[in-house]
Amino acid sequence: MRGIILAGGRGTRLHPVTRATSKQLLPVYDKPVIYYPLSVLMLIGIREILIICTPEAVSGFRSLLGDGRHLGISISYETQEEPRGIAEALVIGERHIDGEPCALVLGDNLFYGPTLGRTLRDAADSLEGCVLFGKEVADPQRFGIAEFDASGNLVSIEEKPAYPRSKHAVTGLYLYDGRASRIAADVRPSPRGELEITDVNQAYVEEGSARFVPLGDDCTWIDVGTEESLFDAGDRVRRLAQEHGVRVGCVEQVALEMGFIDADECSRLGRESGDSPYGRYVVDVARSLNGTYREGESP
Repeated sequence: MRGIILAGGRGTRLHPVTRATSKQLLPVYDKPVIYYPLSVLMLIGIREILIICTPEAVSGFRSLLGDGRHLGISISYETQEEPRGIAEALVIGERHIDGEPCALVLGDNLFYGPTLGRTLRDAADSLEGCVLFGKEVADPQRFGIAEFDASGNLVSIEEKPAYPRSKHAVTGLYLYDGRASRIAADVRPSPRGELEITDVNQAYVEEGSARFVPLGDDCTWIDVGTEESLFDAGDRVRRLAQEHGVRVGCVEQVALEMGFIDADECSRLGRESGDSPYGRYVVDVARSLNGTYREGESP
């Protein structure tokens, strides 16, 4: 399975802080936003990852992540000149996907929870068509909302409905079979001029090959598209670190737990971070886990 992180857009809802940098390079407590979706793809077991960003942001992401080999993965880059919709990521990433199953995650979405890794890997292992991950929300008018029939089968997805048929929002993480790029290429721009990911998902729904997987109560999903959600995400990550000793989105820890790197390499990466709390955490993870995966420790 291949992975794509869509880290494009201009971040206008976060101006002026995003005038000089990408939203996905802003900090959420102790690490850049991009670490969180990257750790999710790695947690699925994905090692070939494409980051799609604006032309201006490529150098920043390269400086931060390079080609990914230090994490035991391969990272490549493509640009999205203008924000023309989430579905365009599947078109831009066609060569990267190369007809293989893929996972697409939005670069400003955070997911964490003790059962998250197992849920994602189970969904990937049984993928047929597409898998959409959902969470119940209090304000469904702001999201793509799933509708179910009396038997609980997914029958439609409506984008930002005025009269929602459920409170189950589709999150910014999607698993697709090898047809995703072809389906996305046939999507026509919506009235707002974008290639909507809802249209791709609806195509799978209509053929009966879309599955909706609700994330459990112990899994958290945050879209950090606003200043309030960015602050809230940082506060939650800080409390987890200070109260439970867990640093959500630690890509070095996930790489170690997934067997992408060994404990020696993890320790070296921690030392490269200098005498920062994050660096010391990575070194401690290498010492304590010693390359052994422990369920529940991943973000």
